[in-house]
Amino acid sequence: MAKSMLLVCRQSPWSGSGAREALDIALAGGAFDLPVSLLFLDDGVLQLATAQQAAAVQQKDLSANLRALPMFGVDELYVDQRSLDARGLSAEALDLPVTPLDDAALRTLLDRFDLLVTL
Repeated sequence: MAKSMLLVCRQSPWSGSGAREALDIALAGGAFDLPVSLLFLDDGVLQLATAQQAAAVQQKDLSANLRALPMFGVDELYVDQRSLDARGLSAEALDLPVTPLDDAALRTLLDRFDLLVTL
């Protein structure tokens, strides 16, 4: 039986390679039928913001990779509500459908997975 993995994305889309690496891991895991879910928290919620200007910071746009997640079986996307609030974002205004979690739901989610990978 495959172990389940939760990727915790804490980096903004342009602060380093962590955001891209998390998406690469998710896509690879999904391609091999590994149960993978993503949790966006802290500055990681900024990966989901709409109308990002990747070219302005000479980076590749991550939105195509994010939109490809369901094609690879990665359907469970979660976001920390407190992180959204701190950055003036709402779950409804994000680029992808996500499940917002309060602190109690976040603790429950973390306990549900066999593997946790934080990037």
